[in-house]
Amino acid sequence: MLSTLENRLPPPILVMVLAGLMAVGARIGPTGALPEAYRTGLAALCFLAAGLFGFPAIRAFIRAKTTINPVAITQASSLVVGGIYRVTRNPMYVALTLLLCAWACWLGTAVAALGPMVFAAFIDRFQIVPEERALQARFGAEYAAYRLRVRRWL
Repeated sequence: MLSTLENRLPPPILVMVLAGLMAVGARIGPTGALPEAYRTGLAALCFLAAGLFGFPAIRAFIRAKTTINPVAITQASSLVVGGIYRVTRNPMYVALTLLLCAWACWLGTAVAALGPMVFAAFIDRFQIVPEERALQARFGAEYAAYRLRVRRWL
């Protein structure tokens, strides 16, 4: 039953749904203890970090002329292993997680902090695992060697 969730929900859609739920939770839950200046600073840092992972990752996929669509895993035409992909195998998911972290900091509540954790857990199980199976099948030993060199997240 759970396997039916694999590779079905586009990660940006999940981010938008969770961001909305985080906002609702922030309105009805207890407020945070951090002063607004700290929350704003942390949100800005997370937002900038997201850009440092996300933009180079997207650019690398475009340059490699391979699909950026996370639901169309089997359409991958090349294995991208350079640039930001030397740091993490999933920089786009790291970037999306950091965007949710930025939003959680901005909202400033403990309930909002659950959003990035739910996203990371869901993506790890229902997106990354199927992607890894597809990449292993498509690229074989090259992908296996890459997996040994580079961590899944950070």
